[in-house]
Amino acid sequence: MKFKISLAAASFLLLAFIACNNAGKKTTEQVLPDPLVTNRDTTVNPAVDFFHYADGGWFKRNAIPASENSNGIFKLIDDTINEQVRRVCVTASGDTKAAKGSNKQKIGDFFASGMDTASIDKNGIAPLNDVMNKIDEVKDVKSLMTTMAHLYTLQIHPAFIFYVGQDDKISSKYALIFYQGGLGLGQRDYYFNTDARTENIRKEYVKHIVAMLKLIGQDESLAGKNSEAIMKLETELAKSSRKLEALRDPIKNYNKMSLTQFNKLTSNIAWNEILPEMGIKNADSVVVGQPEFYETLNTLLKKYSIDNWKTYLKWNAVNSYATYLNKELEQQDFKFYSTIMNGVTEQKPRWKRVVEQTNNSSLGELIGQVYVDEYLPKGSKEKLLEIGNNIRDVFAEHLKKLDWMSDSTKTKALSKLSAIVMKVGYPDKWKDLSALNIDRSGYCSNVMRANNWFYNYNINKYGKPVDRKEWGMTPQTYNAYYNPGNNEIVVPACNIIVPGFEGRMPDDAILYGIIGGSTFGHEITHGFDDEGSQYDENGNLNKWWAPSDKQKFIAKTKLIVKQFSKFIVLDSMHVNGDATQGENIADLGGVVMGYEAFKKTPQYKENKLISGLTPDQRYFLAYAYAWMVNIKNASLARQIMTNVHAPSQFRVNGPLSNIPEFYKTFNVKQGDGMYQPDSLRVVIW
Repeated sequence: MKFKISLAAASFLLLAFIACNNAGKKTTEQVLPDPLVTNRDTTVNPAVDFFHYADGGWFKRNAIPASENSNGIFKLIDDTINEQVRRVCVTASGDTKAAKGSNKQKIGDFFASGMDTASIDKNGIAPLNDVMNKIDEVKDVKSLMTTMAHLYTLQIHPAFIFYVGQDDKISSKYALIFYQGGLGLGQRDYYFNTDARTENIRKEYVKHIVAMLKLIGQDESLAGKNSEAIMKLETELAKSSRKLEALRDPIKNYNKMSLTQFNKLTSNIAWNEILPEMGIKNADSVVVGQPEFYETLNTLLKKYSIDNWKTYLKWNAVNSYATYLNKELEQQDFKFYSTIMNGVTEQKPRWKRVVEQTNNSSLGELIGQVYVDEYLPKGSKEKLLEIGNNIRDVFAEHLKKLDWMSDSTKTKALSKLSAIVMKVGYPDKWKDLSALNIDRSGYCSNVMRANNWFYNYNINKYGKPVDRKEWGMTPQTYNAYYNPGNNEIVVPACNIIVPGFEGRMPDDAILYGIIGGSTFGHEITHGFDDEGSQYDENGNLNKWWAPSDKQKFIAKTKLIVKQFSKFIVLDSMHVNGDATQGENIADLGGVVMGYEAFKKTPQYKENKLISGLTPDQRYFLAYAYAWMVNIKNASLARQIMTNVHAPSQFRVNGPLSNIPEFYKTFNVKQGDGMYQPDSLRVVIW
């Protein structure tokens, strides 16, 4: 996945990208500022640190707001989208006569309920009363698991992760998938790393749990005792959780077993009784990601008292819904997860928080329909598809010329490449949310109903054929992804936005640097990274490589792991080369394919200067613009701990340090920071 860290605000690009062959014309470019020029910090030598050379000027003029963990191109675009969605929400909320059940009524009522802080504060913890009462009724392990099952229907996920997803080895079928989970800090390393930053987070986490338990009615002594028990329980779950990099191996994290075998693995849990409570009937098998985790969970069900477990469930419930409850709970949640964990010192304006919930989590499908009709430039879908197909053609050319891959494997790789489905712009069919009831009675209640709708939508897939036309993102989501199970890439419509080119056409260098390289090229390469390469053209885990070719590929991926592991992020904290290798492979493949596709355009062939920059200079600067992100140290540290994407600085400098044409363009020589010896340069695709 491309992964965008949200970042200030330019108007939407909206001259349609109907064609890009006018890039050589110098009409508006001579009058309006060119971001590729103005973003630069010319005090930095591009051969030493290209990221800060290309983007540092913008960073100097645009500090990270107190309400954000980062700033840059993604915030520019996200703010644009948020403002557009805000107009949709405000207009809808003002129409109190909208037909019940209509998209407009649901959007308007949801937004209005989120903005009604007086009612939210008055209701306090009351929206969770039914959940808390159900937890209070727990008396034994059986009723504990039954209650956990109920919490799952509200998207509260204590102790483990469960969902319905494609079977990795039978991609035409859905499977019941069980994964490790249950950690309030998100990743296992937070419970064990001994550096000062992580140790402080653990201490603050315990304090945070105490504060939250007090806010739901426990006294100081009881809250303190319970917080220690919760921390101990989560630490034991963490001990049996796999590290971030270990979760990238689809073979080792695929352990299919019958329901009888799963019951035997976890003898204290009668899954044949619990699954119906979770809405699953007629289950015959499950896929267990990490069996050792479930063995530990099985032991902990008896090791910890029922009272400990009940408190843990209450903590999970309030932790899941704190941002939709009263001011005290919301602010305490913000203090820990935003300030302590990510360095954000001020909350975003209320309207923005509610807009993001409406758009990103609860009613994104409904917002998307309005967005496509009212804000998407005509021709966007066609232009995106044109660029994507050009990138695919270049990838095929590279595959055919590989000197390290045998002809038999090449044939299969080319077949997989040609079979990649490109979903661009927006879906042909929208999800049917007619059964979702939204009103103005309560914000938290609306979120709970939306969460329950999406839970039911997911589990109702079980036993049905896989819907390969389904989208996992909305058209107004500035991101993209590759899905190995469907062998598809999905590029939402808003990827057409390029800040700084409002009302005018970006040249091909920008289109192919940002949309071609960092988006289409990146996502297509995911089909051939360390993980995606294990899936065949039909989306099944399958050994389709010749063994000798696979060994050569692994040797090349080890080089990129080693290269990125050397990058220092903060203090002694390095990039996790193993965990980020898939994204690093995709970044390298993306920038190479984008460049090769750009070379076929009239702009490149004519070799004309734009804003004093050659086509090569513009392309590499555009690629750096695609990752123009400045991030706070606390959030940077969290990214290293929890994310499979390297920080933006290394997503620019890392791939470019492997490309000979970049060396020539910016005069990189031995001894420069961007220089890699020939023996260490990575060439895969």
